[in-house]
Amino acid sequence: MKAIIQRVTKSSVTVGEEQISSIGRGLCVLLGISVEDTQKDVDYISDISFIKPGLQDSSSNKVKVRKILNLRLFEDENGRAWSRSVMDRELEVLCVSQFTLQCILKGNKPDFHSAMPAELAQPFYNNMLEQLREAYKAELIKDGQFGAKMQVLIQNDGPVTIQLESPAGPTDPKLLSKQEKQQQRKEKTRSKGPSESSREKAALRSKAGASASSGAEGDVSSEREP
Repeated sequence: MKAIIQRVTKSSVTVGEEQISSIGRGLCVLLGISVEDTQKDVDYISDISFIKPGLQDSSSNKVKVRKILNLRLFEDENGRAWSRSVMDRELEVLCVSQFTLQCILKGNKPDFHSAMPAELAQPFYNNMLEQLREAYKAELIKDGQFGAKMQVLIQNDGPVTIQLESPAGPTDPKLLSKQEKQQQRKEKTRSKGPSESSREKAALRSKAGASASSGAEGDVSSEREP
């Protein structure tokens, strides 16, 4: 999963002739979902651990938020840069689904097979929005229109642009199976101890060493004889 986070003075989404969403100062987040993404990728990008409703105020059960909402991209009240997050400043966030972030170029032609199909990606995207709204102020998290052809106005402030990407892991079943088999062979080798061939080689080395030692002693004794 990839997220492009831009600090903006304003941002908006228009579909057709209708402006469906807009924010003032805050963050515009473009989100691209991969065919290999799982819930773990959503959790990584939002980096939120939830608690039961009604417990948000408990000091021992705080909602933990980093990544998007806790990136320190804003100045503080004294003008010191990179010291406040969008949450600290109580600013707005506009999220826009952006499958083209998963583009792979084949020559000069973009290929989007790495992007998750829309019918599967929409639940991931909605989950992301839900997590952000639960962790922050719901009215300050705005949205585009999933799957629509949108005109997105982004007035970048700085410019400041941050890219986040969830860690990649081996998800190919064949690769995972191969790795599991290799690990199993290693464990079997360790549990069996030295093999017969290893013991035979050790015995041969021992005999060769004894013969070499006997020959050397014979040579020395013959040199001592008159």
